[in-house]
Parts: sequence; C-alpha cells; structure tokens
Amino acid sequence: MALLCSEAAIWPFSYWKTQFLQSLEEEEEENQICFCFRDCLKLWMGEEEGAKHSPKLTLLPLIALIFYDVSGGPFGIEDSVRAGAGPLLSLLGFMIFPLIWSIPEALITAELSTSFPQNGGYVIWISSAFGPFWGFQEGFWKWFSGVMDNALYPVLFLDYLKHSLPIFNHLAARVPALLGITVSLTYLNYRGLHIVGFSAVSLAAFSLFPFLVMGIISIPRLQPRQWLVVDFEKVDWRGYFNSMFWNLNYWDKASTLAGEVENPSKTFPKALLGAVVLVVLSYLIPLLAGTGTLSSSYSQWTDGYFAEVGMLVGGLWLKWWIQAAAAMSNLGLFEAEMSGDAFQLLGMSEMGMLPAIFASRSKYGTPTVSILCSATGVIFLSWMSFQEILEFLNFLYSIGMLLELAAFIRLRIKKPDLHRPYRVPLQTFGATMLCLPPALLLVLVMCLASAKTFIVSGIVIIIGILLYPVLVHAKNRKWAHFDDIEHRVLPSDHQDMARPSLEVSDEASVSLLPVLTPSEVNLEVSETLPDEALKLE
Repeated sequence: MALLCSEAAIWPFSYWKTQFLQSLEEEEEENQICFCFRDCLKLWMGEEEGAKHSPKLTLLPLIALIFYDVSGGPFGIEDSVRAGAGPLLSLLGFMIFPLIWSIPEALITAELSTSFPQNGGYVIWISSAFGPFWGFQEGFWKWFSGVMDNALYPVLFLDYLKHSLPIFNHLAARVPALLGITVSLTYLNYRGLHIVGFSAVSLAAFSLFPFLVMGIISIPRLQPRQWLVVDFEKVDWRGYFNSMFWNLNYWDKASTLAGEVENPSKTFPKALLGAVVLVVLSYLIPLLAGTGTLSSSYSQWTDGYFAEVGMLVGGLWLKWWIQAAAAMSNLGLFEAEMSGDAFQLLGMSEMGMLPAIFASRSKYGTPTVSILCSATGVIFLSWMSFQEILEFLNFLYSIGMLLELAAFIRLRIKKPDLHRPYRVPLQTFGATMLCLPPALLLVLVMCLASAKTFIVSGIVIIIGILLYPVLVHAKNRKWAHFDDIEHRVLPSDHQDMARPSLEVSDEASVSLLPVLTPSEVNLEVSETLPDEALKLE
C-alpha cells in the first residue's frame, strides 16, 4: 500500500518530466531545422560560414601598392632630363607637377573611394554620375590601358638583366623568360592581396634604399649650379610632358581595390598622402644627386642611366645594386597593376556590367578569371615598344581622367547629401577650380599625341562602344549569367538600400550599404528606382 502511494506520488512528476524532455527534443529538432535554413539562406546570400576571405589591406601595404601603381621608383625618369635639355626642367617638373596634378588627383580619389568603398573604383563613380554606359566605357579604357602598361614590366625586367646576362638578348632565351615571369607573377597575384601588399612593401624598400645611399654619398661632391642647366632651343616638349605625365599618374588605380581595404574611410586618405610624399622624394633625391654630381651631357640621360650614375658616384657595387633594384621594381609594378586591373573587372561584374564569372573568387579571395584575363592580355601585348605604349597609355588615360573629373563635379552638384567620410575641404566652386589645372594638362597631353595614337585610341573607343550593346543583348538573351540582385550601385539619396551580401567594414559602408533581404531590395528597387538603379539592363 505504501509502495502504491509512493508510485502515485511520483507518477505525476515522471509524466511531466517525460513531457518536458520530449518538448526539449522537439525544440532541438526545430532549432536544427532553423539552423539548417539559416545556413542555406547564408549560402544563397553568398555568406557561407567557414568560407575563406582574404585579409584586408592595411595602411602600409596600401601605401606600397599606390606607390607601385604610380611610380615604383626613379626608373624611367631619366628621359625627362634628356627631353628637357638639362636637369632644370626635370627638377622643376617634379616639384610643380605634383601640386597641379598629383595632389588634386589624390584628393579626388580619396573622396570618391571613401564614398564608394567597393571594388570597381572609378567605374562606380562614373556610373553613379553619368549612368552605366559611360561607366562601362571608363572601365574598358582603363582596363585596356592597364593591361598594356603591365606588358612593359616583364620586358623592362629583362632589359635590366641583360646588361649582366647577355643571353637575354636572344629570342630563344627571352621568350621563355617572359612567359615564365608573367606566369610566376600571375600566381603571386592569385595567392592574395595581403601577399601582394607585403611583397610590395619589401620591394619598395629594396628598390629605394640604393638611391638613398647614393644621395648620401653624393653630398660632398654636389655642385648646385649644375641643377640650373637648360637649353630651351633643344627641349622636346612632347617627350618631356609625356615623361612627366606617365611618371606621376595612376593615383586613381588603387580605388579599384577599395572593397579590399581595412576601414577605407580612414586608411585611403592617409595612404594617398603617404604615397604622394614617397613618390616625390623617390624622384627628387636621385635627380638632385645625379645631376648635381656629374657633368655629363643631358643627351646621355636615357632609360637605365641611373645604373651608370651609381657606378660613377659609388662604384661597381652600387651599379649592380641599382640594376637589381630596377629589376625588382618592375616586379612590384607588375603586381600592383595586375591587382588593380583584376579587381576592376571583379567590380564591373558585381555591378552587372560583365558576366558573373568575372566575380568568382579563389579560396584566397582573389578574382581568378579576371586575373587570367589580364595575364592573357599582358602576354599578347608584350611585343609593343616602350615609346608606343607610353604615348598610347597617356592618351587613353587622359580621356578617362577627364571623365572622372567631370564625375567628381557632377556628384558634388547632383548628390550633395552623399555620405562622404572624407571630403575635399572645398565647396562646389572651389572643387571645380581644383579640377581646372589637371584638366588643362590632360588636354595638352592629348594635343601632343601623334596621328598613330589618335587612330589606335579611336579604334579602342569604337570597340568599347560596340561591346556595350553586345553585352546587353547577351544579358537579355541569357547567354551568360549576370549578377542582377546582390550588387547594385544606387543613388546616394537612397542610402537605406544596398547590396545584401556586402560586408560592412566602416562607417561609410554603414550609411550607404545597410543589409536588406533580396525580396526587400527587389521590392524597393521596383517601386522607387525603376530608372535609377545603375546596372546593365
């Protein structure tokens, strides 16, 4: 009887315990379903858990990449002394041109890159200001000129080596070496931007240190009056301006990596300022040391002459060091240029301007197809001469930069409320005046171009114009998959809309790119922005 009473007392407790455990098991099963649904949703949104993301670029690697986008060291500035018929115009040029060209371009790049912290850079700026057609043209011109520019560096690398290794004068050794260099450097790009960035830091230090040593050694032998030599009757103005322009442009190239930068609103302005100082000093110190120490004729100042200057100033050891630094500098230039070109294609793909395959990333976070596309272009274009590429690049670059300056002013007028984490401290009129000197310089460089450059550039422009409707047709016919939902460039007056899968990394991204579900994005775009969503339609 006592046992029955005991069981009667325990039974309600056992019953509710059993019910409670069953409810827990059911809840756990529901949670597992929810977790599974969440994971599937993340996968669909491009946020697969455990997926590898490449480390973001920090300040020092970004400075090094900008340095190599623009300069890479004083290699190639020797022609400015020859074209300027003496050191005076060369020295004045590298003091004045940064003020009227480099600094304004760097300031504009800082404002627009932090306002649009996404891969694609100037393509996004132009699309936001003038629409996707002109954004595509800008991207095509800049990518084409960038690939041609990159074709120079493996060639220049061998040109420096052949002074010590004459075997590279023969095609049987030169062609395999060119292919091997291009493939090896392409693989380094494939491995990730953090590797490229820190490689650029090491290469920059190695490339610049011999010129610092040369500057110190030359101090007791300097003759300042030699800096004032110039023969105005023999100045080659076309060569002089092309040399100056080429050695001080491409400040906007790093904007194509804005989506890969750690806290771009703060990092970009600091990196651009540091790169401007580094570039100017890397030009002036060797020029002051070489022209102030040697009394050689200005006609001897051609590509590679700094190696001879090193031998005359410091001896054979310094010549070899400068030759090795020149070779390594060309490697850094190649890496920086290819990174910019590849991530530009990635950004255009994310905007829906190119097929989605160009936005596919490797396990290292790098755009594999875009890198391969750029590397293929480098291999096929490496046969062109240095002077042909130089003038051709300057012409196409000038057209693109005029469009960027116009976009900068138009965005100030059209979208005054656009969130600008860094803003050039000038009102609209002052910003317009800031763009005037660079615009005049760009027009001057274009006017000095040869007839051949006008013809070749015109062909490239026509190809870009025809290519755009072809891609539109391919998209409408669904011949290839284009990114329609996840990546859009939206007007700044709709700051509450954005790409759902973009990782928010700083305050600029928070205000421009909050997270919405795809259905919300589609609903908002269809209801409020039928004509303004800047995508390829």
